[in-house]
Amino acid sequence: MKHPQNFEVCILRMFMAEPTLFEKILSGEIPGNFICRGEGWGSFLDVFPRSEGHTLVVLENPSQRLADLSEADLMNLFSGVKQTQSILSNYFQTPDFTITIHDGPLAGQEIPHVHVHVIPRMLGDGGRALPAMFPNAQPPNPPDFISLANLCTAIKEASE
Repeated sequence: MKHPQNFEVCILRMFMAEPTLFEKILSGEIPGNFICRGEGWGSFLDVFPRSEGHTLVVLENPSQRLADLSEADLMNLFSGVKQTQSILSNYFQTPDFTITIHDGPLAGQEIPHVHVHVIPRMLGDGGRALPAMFPNAQPPNPPDFISLANLCTAIKEASE
């Protein structure tokens, strides 16, 4: 069995760290408005919603990054996303969602515990697309396919 990259950090956390806010919600120490629960996860309404129905899907595993999760955890997490999305879709009568993961503090993660934002989208809701997250980005137009191919090659070579 392959252990997460920071297995030692996970072990230390189990014995020394305070539980995350999400661990406290999942355990019932702090109340949560649960939409649904499944094996190793729970989904509950975000207390600072970006729109009505904004829900968080959270694993019981308190790892901070996706890279630290096992394949089973990943399957459980996205099973939870799918179930949550189905319930919200039925209630809000929409098939459209923004699904977001902030993977680490530089990515905007505020609570160091993997979680997925599931946000129902409706016509006129004021939500925006990915470019709104990077308003100062200046993507080339037309796309620079040569630079993209070079970057792709460099990424693959670095992972070998």
